[in-house]
Amino acid sequence: MPAASPLILIDGSSYLFRAFHALPPLVSSRGQATGAIKGVISMIRSLKKEYPDSPVAVVFDAKGSTFRNTLYPEYKAHRPPMPDELRSQIEPIHQIIKAMGLPLLVVPDVEADDVIGTLAAQASKQQRNTLVSTGDKDLAQLVTDHVTLINTMTGERLDPEGVVNKFGLPATRIVDFLALTGDKVDNIPGVPSVGPKTAVKWLQQYDSVENLITHADEIGGKVGEKLRDNIEQLRLSYELATIKLDVTLELALDELVPGPEDQSLLMALFTELEFKTWVNELNKAGVEVSASDLAAVQEELGSTPTPDNDNGLDDVELETDEQNYELINDEASLKRCIDAIKAAKQTAVGLLATDEHYMLAQVIGLAFSWQPGQAVYIPLAHDSLDAPSTLDRRATLTLLKPILEDPLVRKVAHDTKRMSHILQNHDIQVGRWHFDTHLASYVINSVASNHSIEDVSAYYLHRRLESRESLTGSGRNKLMLSQSDPAAAMAWLAPQTDAVLRLSHLLNVQLKKTGELDGLYGYYELALAPVLQRMERHGIAVDPELLHKQSQTLTSRLGEIEESVYALAGETFNLGSPKQLQVILYEKMQLPVLKKTPKGQPSTAEPILQELALEYELPSMIMEHRGLSKLKSTYTDKLPAQLNRTTQRIHSSFQQAVAATGRLSSTEPNLQNIPIRSVEGRKIRQAFVAASGYKLVAADYSQVELRIMAHLSQDNGLLSAFANAQDVHKATAAEVFGVALEDVSGEQRRRAKAINFGLIYGMSAFGLAKQLGIERHDAQHYVDRYFEKYPGVLEYMERTRELAESQGYIETLFGRRLYLPDIKAGNGMLRKAAQRTAINAPMQGTAADIIKQAMVDIDHWLGTGVLDARLILQVHDELVFEVAEADVDLLSDGVRFRMATAAALDVPLVVDVGVGDSWGEAH
Repeated sequence: MPAASPLILIDGSSYLFRAFHALPPLVSSRGQATGAIKGVISMIRSLKKEYPDSPVAVVFDAKGSTFRNTLYPEYKAHRPPMPDELRSQIEPIHQIIKAMGLPLLVVPDVEADDVIGTLAAQASKQQRNTLVSTGDKDLAQLVTDHVTLINTMTGERLDPEGVVNKFGLPATRIVDFLALTGDKVDNIPGVPSVGPKTAVKWLQQYDSVENLITHADEIGGKVGEKLRDNIEQLRLSYELATIKLDVTLELALDELVPGPEDQSLLMALFTELEFKTWVNELNKAGVEVSASDLAAVQEELGSTPTPDNDNGLDDVELETDEQNYELINDEASLKRCIDAIKAAKQTAVGLLATDEHYMLAQVIGLAFSWQPGQAVYIPLAHDSLDAPSTLDRRATLTLLKPILEDPLVRKVAHDTKRMSHILQNHDIQVGRWHFDTHLASYVINSVASNHSIEDVSAYYLHRRLESRESLTGSGRNKLMLSQSDPAAAMAWLAPQTDAVLRLSHLLNVQLKKTGELDGLYGYYELALAPVLQRMERHGIAVDPELLHKQSQTLTSRLGEIEESVYALAGETFNLGSPKQLQVILYEKMQLPVLKKTPKGQPSTAEPILQELALEYELPSMIMEHRGLSKLKSTYTDKLPAQLNRTTQRIHSSFQQAVAATGRLSSTEPNLQNIPIRSVEGRKIRQAFVAASGYKLVAADYSQVELRIMAHLSQDNGLLSAFANAQDVHKATAAEVFGVALEDVSGEQRRRAKAINFGLIYGMSAFGLAKQLGIERHDAQHYVDRYFEKYPGVLEYMERTRELAESQGYIETLFGRRLYLPDIKAGNGMLRKAAQRTAINAPMQGTAADIIKQAMVDIDHWLGTGVLDARLILQVHDELVFEVAEADVDLLSDGVRFRMATAAALDVPLVVDVGVGDSWGEAH
């Protein structure tokens, strides 16, 4: 077989899981999840296009157990069940593959790996080259001079040399390697305490597992004892990790020949699944959808599943004016309420809690609404003098716990993350919320100024809800929430909870009008909320003593700066007073006035001081003083006071529904804004530490927004730079400054970096000139030169501006919308700002979507208990984990893989991973 047309064997099961986790979570209008279908078929089509003359076969795992489960009943026992939204996509994938005319192999009692191994071995005997398309590292054992692996998501190709470069061992020793290290995902035991480095070292010395066993007595230390104590377990692991090469197959190798495509059936399948691009392709080829084929496809695929975010209210009258709100004060009424919720199998939940951090807040009362117009309020901890609570809080919550934890009762709320925290403080674990009106409102329109229940109700229901002040009052006579009267609390919270129930239906319908928004809400935002809740709950440890020392150092440095400022100014003054600073800068020192305040005074705002600091020493000192003062007051002084008294850890709050682009923000403390460009800022990260016996692992996307720009713009220069793993800033410098890549200087690279990042943020030549401290005409020359070399970027920018103006919004790669109300504004400054946003938001928003997908995927993986590790921080493009020292390598590899495959871009996603005892060391 000629090298140009190898046999292509596709690991369909590997594709399936990777596409499900890595590609946009699409949902058809019928509620059928389609993201994995589109991902799998796209990758198959791409391979067919790249190798048009090659025979292609697709292999999937069969249902049920395999011979490995007979050998070892615990094999893959830790794997969670397949999600329903993934399971529902398998049959449509099989149908499309068959309609494409491709051989589909699903063989009982073995895994897809074994079928692929058998076919590859047969092909090798015939001297035929085979390309195995997979993301599974276990298949590296199949690599020979005739068998190559390709990872379609990362572009990685593994031939014999590639295997050695990746693993440090030849392909013939991969089974030995897997047997020693084990596999926590597949539950292959391996040898305890033996990681990849030890396994490679032993195999380089002893060549094979059998020879290692023969010389086991030569291995010293505790790891040697572990080896000798687990010889039989090692042999079992070897057998479990070995891919079979002799599976009995119904199809012979020569029969793996693609048949003709059934284009009429493909048209029906693509129409039913709403793959518009592929439908249009077939339309252009003259293929029309047949009513009989469409009906057959609908019958074959069966009824579509109900999406998780469907709230089951389709048959409920939402516009009722009835308002039947009841105060529950006795156990009989409480039990009647519980029975009603059980019968309805759904409820909105409202909560009144003490005004404290979520780790400390306690329930004062709960509200439930299971049909529109009806709600109850259950007071639990009111100490009002007029009407204190009569129900015992602990006993009442014990009765409510089964309902709140019952997965068959559909629960909806506004801000489910905070509610989960507070209920967890009372030992109530709400495993799953079915709808969150707070997040739904945010996804539908992220630029809305507020997503409070009052604002959302007013906008969508045209119902005015009372403010919190109606319950507590204001001013000197303001009450604590616990001092409020239960009847007043009912009058405030019951209508809110009723509104949440109604909104859960209306917003659900609104989301379904656009499949992308529905998928973005369900698979990204709603799925992320419990991930963030677990992350917040675990928190991160800090070293108070180190922070105290840093505070002392900052105090000393601030004093030195003040003395220098006074010496330059010739007098003492209050550095924090804008008025006194104005006098010093503009009257006494006669510095140029670059901008005035609305009242006509010379400005001392930060951007103005930054510009003055380029030429004058005193503004530079003022800027340094301000920065250090902020570090001291916000972090080194404040962080120790924010330690939770029980956990002795920092528990920040991560906000999902704030940034219009989809980025997360954090408060109490704000961990997103710790400066990392200054030495002092980096030192603060040193104070975030791992617990004893653990390490911190920081995983950071490299230049992710530039990579997204390359994908969106399809500029050949950028695509080529990233595809060839070039330093993109050096590559840009070479193009802009007209020098050879190897001759690029450090200063040229710095300027190119400013250009790369500046332009994707919509920076003008004027802004670039200010940033680089150069003349405007020089900056304009750089910009012009950049667009000459990267014309695709300019075309993307112009195209995006036009699209934003025509439709009033732009979208991320995953369908998140950012509305631009000022895109047609008469005010030129507002209009240009909206245009800059239109250019940058798709990149920043897509980056936010990608890391959210990675977080959900990684949390799902860690939830299987395969590692002693937790996600503890998310900061921009970085994730931070706390992991047991023994699991560092496994976590690092797993996180890198899941982050790198969180999206299928036309350039690789690169993830930098660091390890240390502190965040500063790991980053």
